[in-house]
Amino acid sequence: MNSLAKRNALLGPTLLPPHFLYEISNHNKYVALFAAVNESTWEHIKLALTLTLLWSLYVGFVYGMSENYFVAKSLSLLSIIIVMPAIFYFYTKFTKKNILIVDILSFYVVIILAQYIFYHIISLDPFGFIYNYFGVILLFVIFGIFMTATLLPFKNFMFKDPISNKYGIKGHTDMKKK
Repeated sequence: MNSLAKRNALLGPTLLPPHFLYEISNHNKYVALFAAVNESTWEHIKLALTLTLLWSLYVGFVYGMSENYFVAKSLSLLSIIIVMPAIFYFYTKFTKKNILIVDILSFYVVIILAQYIFYHIISLDPFGFIYNYFGVILLFVIFGIFMTATLLPFKNFMFKDPISNKYGIKGHTDMKKK
């Protein structure tokens, strides 16, 4: 990959933050599967996953897919699932509150880290078919869980909207009015 392709692969998802896409779509349930429907940690992870996956599909289409593509993508998405809540809950444990600028910066740092992991793995020698096969399965599992948990969320602190104190789509602030 040339330097332009590398920069696009690393920074591209940070240019597309559709945080309010669910509102813009007039609360479309299909859009809810990929966009944040409330302010819970889970929904922000889902937002980062969606941005990263969409951008990786673009990069794969434009620059060609590496033999390690699916392994790289699944591991980069797992890094988002692990690192984003780790940063958020670590800093809020000490500050006892959310700090918007820290939340926004950490969101971008996590996406760039995930893209770096993706880029690094696709640059390695091929892992082989079986690893990519498991990478594809893992991608389906990750997105299956995320889509399902939007419609049928777990009653867990990561899924709870801090504004409405509800879960999933029902946690969206406009849903209180309906």
